[in-house]
Amino acid sequence: MTTQAIRRYLKHGTLPQLRVFEASVRLGSLARAAEELHMAPPTASVQIKKLSETVGSPLLEQVGKRMYPTDVGRRVYEGCGEVFRAFDALEEALHDMRTLDAGELRIAVTTTARYFAPRLLGAFAQRHPGIRTAMHVANSAELAERLHRNEDDVYLVADMPATADVVAQSVVANPLVVMARADHPLAGERGIPFRLFAREPFLMREPGSGTRAAALRAFAAHGLAPRTRMELGSNEAIREAILAGMGVAILSRYTLGIEAPPAGLACLDVDGFPIESHWQFAYPLGKHLSAAARSFLEFARAQARTLAREAPGT
Repeated sequence: MTTQAIRRYLKHGTLPQLRVFEASVRLGSLARAAEELHMAPPTASVQIKKLSETVGSPLLEQVGKRMYPTDVGRRVYEGCGEVFRAFDALEEALHDMRTLDAGELRIAVTTTARYFAPRLLGAFAQRHPGIRTAMHVANSAELAERLHRNEDDVYLVADMPATADVVAQSVVANPLVVMARADHPLAGERGIPFRLFAREPFLMREPGSGTRAAALRAFAAHGLAPRTRMELGSNEAIREAILAGMGVAILSRYTLGIEAPPAGLACLDVDGFPIESHWQFAYPLGKHLSAAARSFLEFARAQARTLAREAPGT
């Protein structure tokens, strides 16, 4: 039914009128309907009158002591059943969403969390199998655009810049470290001066990456610029370039495993590292989080640290 077709029903509070009409037909008495609905008979009578005016035809007729629907009234009564069943179905669906028996959860995550986030989302889905989940992986610049357009329920980002129109909650540490090949001349050295590290060929993430921005800030803090040898679009590509002896890089520690660097790689002990960083859940200020999103955030705050330590590097 188009908006034009139902306009007359929308402007007169039709639902309460239908409730009185349905009870009157079912019980055969306007007085009994008023009693069941806990309203005065005159009030019930006014509701029926308004509904008749809205429909444009009498709906009830008195035969003896009993109230009967007219031909139009019988069709309206059938419509009452359809409307009430639709509301019953809607309420059942909403109940399932409130109780997390059904619903949808869409999250977007930074590339540095692409191994950790699925474990967090998977653990949540095991607890709530009725929730459909979806995850989008992107660099920081794309995540910021998606957040601005409100495309997802919640966002997992690295060090969300402070802004008045975004709510951000830190959930787990995301330290940045200097990675090199295990046989690099500086591997095993302690307290490596930043200036010495800065002489090394540097492998840089692509524009828009949060890791790239953090690396540039680190160099700028020392009044230096990286000797960028190559720009690459993923942490996996940078890892392979390190293993190929192409240079060193600043990466999220969790990207490459927690307990120890993967085979063939080493963390260099450079002054000022690891750089403190955090993963944060963010969403637009004023956004009404669904029951699934609220529950997921509560779950993440309780479980993120444990699951991050279990996340594999690749």
